[in-house]
Amino acid sequence: MQSHEAFFQKLTDLIHLEKESDLAQYRDLVARLTMAERKAKGFTWYPVLVGKSGYTYGERAYVIIEHQEPAGFTHQFRSGKTVRFFVQLADGKAKERTGVVNFVDKKRMKIILNTKDLPEWMHGGQAGVDLQFDERTYQEMEKAVKIVREAKKGRIAELRAVFMGAKERLVAPVSHPVEVPQLNPSQNQAVNQILASQDVAVVHGPPGTGKTTTLVQAIKLLCETEATVLVTAPSNTATDLLTERLSELGLEVIRVGNISRVDESIISHTLEAQLSKHPESKNIKKVKIQAAEFRRQAKRFRRHFGKEEYDERKDLLKQAGELDAWARDLEDRLIDQLLTGAQVITCTLVGAAHPVLDGRKFRTVVIDEAAQALEPATWIPIIRASRVVLAGDPHQLPPTVKSIEAQRSGLDVTLIERCIAQWDDVSLLTIQYRMHHAIMGFSNEIFYKGLLRAAEEIHDHRLLFGGHEPVTFIDTAGCGFEEVVKEEFQSRYNPQEFHILCEHLYQLVESYGDHPLPSIALISPYREQVIHMESVVKEDALLSSLPLTINTIDGFQGQERDVVYISLVRSNPKGQIGFLSDFRRMNVAMTRARKLLVVVGDSATIATHDFYQALLDYVDRKGHYQTAWEFML
Repeated sequence: MQSHEAFFQKLTDLIHLEKESDLAQYRDLVARLTMAERKAKGFTWYPVLVGKSGYTYGERAYVIIEHQEPAGFTHQFRSGKTVRFFVQLADGKAKERTGVVNFVDKKRMKIILNTKDLPEWMHGGQAGVDLQFDERTYQEMEKAVKIVREAKKGRIAELRAVFMGAKERLVAPVSHPVEVPQLNPSQNQAVNQILASQDVAVVHGPPGTGKTTTLVQAIKLLCETEATVLVTAPSNTATDLLTERLSELGLEVIRVGNISRVDESIISHTLEAQLSKHPESKNIKKVKIQAAEFRRQAKRFRRHFGKEEYDERKDLLKQAGELDAWARDLEDRLIDQLLTGAQVITCTLVGAAHPVLDGRKFRTVVIDEAAQALEPATWIPIIRASRVVLAGDPHQLPPTVKSIEAQRSGLDVTLIERCIAQWDDVSLLTIQYRMHHAIMGFSNEIFYKGLLRAAEEIHDHRLLFGGHEPVTFIDTAGCGFEEVVKEEFQSRYNPQEFHILCEHLYQLVESYGDHPLPSIALISPYREQVIHMESVVKEDALLSSLPLTINTIDGFQGQERDVVYISLVRSNPKGQIGFLSDFRRMNVAMTRARKLLVVVGDSATIATHDFYQALLDYVDRKGHYQTAWEFML
C-alpha cells in the first residue's frame, strides 16, 4: 500500500503541473491579445457603464457594471472568476483594481474589489473589465493537501486513513431506520447509510435517480441532531441549486461566497444579504463610509505640505484606522451570530476556504457532484469536518484537467471514484425518473451493470405525435459529410450533418401541427458545431421561432428536455473520434432526453470503437436506425 506521504506529495506535484498548464493556456488565449481581440473572444467588456457601488462585508468595495454589446454577445466571465476593473483616463493613463466576479446576469456583472475604498477614478473615463488568471484555487488546493499530508493525529489523520484504506470505516446502525415518504427504497437506504456512518458515506447517483432530492432529505434529518451542516459542490451553479432546494424545506440556509444566479430566491440567502437586513448594518455602513472619507481627505493633493498638514494627515489616517477596527469588530460579531444560527452553510469547495469560516468545525460536510471535483479541491471542505458524505456519479462528466501530463498521472481520478472502487457498500440509487426505459437502457447496460429501473410513471412515456421510437440513430456514413476543422481553435463542425438533423426536426415539428411542441435541445461535444447550429437556426424562419436550447454537452449537464438531438460531428477516413472517446461525456449526453433521443453521426467513423459499435447494436435491437439518405430525397 502506498504511504500517505507519497500519495499526497504526488497530488501536490500534479497541482503544480496543472497550474503551469493553465497559466500557459491563459497566456496563449488572453494575455497576448489586443483589446479588440479580447473583446471579440469575450475576455473583455469595454466600454461599460458603471452603475451601483458600495461596500460589502470584510471591508470590500463593490461595483456593478453593464456592457453595451448587442443581444447574443457571448463572453467568458463567470461567478468566482478573477478580473481586472480598469478605467482609461482622459490623459491616456489607466487606473485599475483587481477583484472577483460575484455574479453575472445577462448584461450586468457585480465585482467585489480587492480594496477597502471605492476608487475615486472609476467615473473619470471609459471603464472596462478584463479576465485575469486565478491562482487562488491552486493555492487553496495546495494548502489543504499540505494540511492532510502533515497531520500527525486528530480527525484529519483518521479520515485520511479511512480514505487510504488503512482504517476501517465505522458505522453505528440506526436503531429506528427512517423512511421518508417522498423517497423510494434505494433513496431511503442511502439516507439511513448517511445517518449511520461515523466517518464516510458515499451515494452513487446515476442520471435521473434523484440524487439531489435524496441529499437534501438527508441533510434535513442531519440538522435535527447537528448545529450546522456544511454543504458544498464544485461549481457555483450546483451550490446555488442546493441552497434553493434546502431553503424550500424550511431550513435556515446561508450561502457563503460568490453566486451564479441573481434571482431573489438565492440572493436572500447570501451572507451579504443577511448582513444588510440586520438593523446594525446601517451603522456599520456609516462607519465604513466615514473611514473612507477620512482616508480620501488624508490623500488629497496639497500644494504646500508642512508639519501642520502632516499632523492633520496623520490624525485623519488614525481616525480612519480606528473606525475600520470598530466596523470590523461589529461586522465580525454579526457574521459569527448569523453563521452560528444557520442550520446549513452552503459554498463551493474552494469557497470552504473563505475567511468567515476560519476556526469553524462541522460534524458533517456534504459534497455533491463529487465526481466533477479534483481530489485536492475535495479536501478543502473535508479538513473542516469530522464526517464526510460524498455524492456523485463517476460515469458522468469528469473534472477538467488541462495538463495532459497531470491527467496521465491520475489527477482526473476523483476521491469518490477511489471510494467506489474500494468499498462494496456504496449506496447506489437504482430508480430513475427522467427517461423512457429504452433511452435509459444503453447507459444501464454499459455503465450500471443493468441495475437501474425506470420508474413506472415514465417507463413508457413517449411523444404524443410522430410515432417516433424513443431511440433513433441517423447514419451519415457514405454521404461524404466530412468534418471541418476550425484551425483557430482546433475545434470541429459538420454543417452537412446538421442539415440532416434539421430535416428530422422539421418532420417532428410538422407532426405536431397546431399542438404545443415538446421541449427540444440540440447538443454536441464540439463548441464550433454549437456556434454553427446557433447561426443556422438564427437564419431559419421556422427554427428561429422554436423554443430550442442549443449547447455543448458540458454546458447542458444537469438539464433535460423531452427531445434531445446529439450531433457527433466526427466523420473522417481514419476513424479518429477525438473528444468522442470520453464515453462519460456521451453518457451525460444520451441521458438528457425524456421521450426521444436522436443521435446523428457517421457509423463508419465511430464504429471502429467498441463503445459506439455497442451503441449501434443497441439501436438495432431496441431503437430505430435510419440513414441520412432518407432525408436527402
